[in-house]
Amino acid sequence: MRAVFLLLASMASASALAATYVFDPSHTYPMFEIDHLGYSTQRGQFDTVRGTLEYDPQQRTGSVQIVIDAASLDSGHDERDAILKGTGWFNVSQFPSITYVGRQFVFDGDRPVAIEGELTLLGVTQPLRLEINRVKCGLNLAARKLGCGADASGVFRRSQFGMRNGLPFVGDEVRLRIQAEAYQN
Repeated sequence: MRAVFLLLASMASASALAATYVFDPSHTYPMFEIDHLGYSTQRGQFDTVRGTLEYDPQQRTGSVQIVIDAASLDSGHDERDAILKGTGWFNVSQFPSITYVGRQFVFDGDRPVAIEGELTLLGVTQPLRLEINRVKCGLNLAARKLGCGADASGVFRRSQFGMRNGLPFVGDEVRLRIQAEAYQN
């Protein structure tokens, strides 16, 4: 039993965590929030996502690539989803993917606190910093794999991407939240 514990502990060391991870689509959810007419905050998520995380905690380096299937948008209401997938909003027929490429991690000591990157939406690419609210790397005993998980969030103006439908009544500011888990293969 002691040998198994030592093996597991060595696998979870920082050097073992330096690797490429693949996002687990069943535990990775990009979500958005936007003001609706000043009455409420409307929320939605994207159900289909793929991507990779390169992360080396010892070197304090990393990068992220997340590809979101825009047609997998789910706001909990089929009629609204059809409108949001249309040409005035996400225009999923012409722009089937939304991507986030994080090129540089920002650290506070040993802890990553943000990712500097770029969001591409409707064919327009703009800088977007995601604040990392929570992060954990190690051995997932249930999955029996080394992995990393995080909650990250950022704010952007949809008009900067050409999505101006409904302004000023529907908010311009969009809060993007991404809950993610990624595992070594």
